[in-house]
Amino acid sequence: MYTVGLTGGIASGKSTVADLFAQHGVTIIDADIVAREVILPGESAYKTIVAYFGNDIIGNDGTVDRAKLRQIVFTHPEKRIWLEKLLHPLIRDKMIAYSREAISPYCIHVIPLLIETLPHPEINRILMVDVSVETQIKRLRERDHLDEIMINKMLQAQISRVERLDHADDILMNEGHLDALADSVKKLHGKYFQLAIT
Repeated sequence: MYTVGLTGGIASGKSTVADLFAQHGVTIIDADIVAREVILPGESAYKTIVAYFGNDIIGNDGTVDRAKLRQIVFTHPEKRIWLEKLLHPLIRDKMIAYSREAISPYCIHVIPLLIETLPHPEINRILMVDVSVETQIKRLRERDHLDEIMINKMLQAQISRVERLDHADDILMNEGHLDALADSVKKLHGKYFQLAIT
């Protein structure tokens, strides 16, 4: 399966871009969604996470409280590294398995930390969604209602914009109108379709 890795900084608009590709019938496999699946009760990672972080991490419904977990890992970098080492291989394996079931000529893996977790031999091409740091901060305030301290911690936890751009095969700027973004996605879809069938 020809696979495009879709990535970008936090609040760059990866989900919006993925939705636009989905409108063309492309199978989208999102690492954030898979990450929720691998920590559900009954999954092997669930017990490991609870043993490491304690029962306070369990929400009222018995699942891992992701908001609490996010607060902890962005305040304690060593705990974030531990969690990533646990989850990334599990997420990758599940995403590859989902790719085998895809019915479109190519599929897209949405992976926020794609560059940070290279190499990804299953990825044929990297598509970067790019915005300025100022736009990221604005969107995080408006979308997630985060304070400056948490926003700065989240931005500092990611690699630099320059480093992400250096690894990209294709770049989509997401600072303008949705119609312009949709046109760019349509062109890329045609390109990826041809790459996938040749």
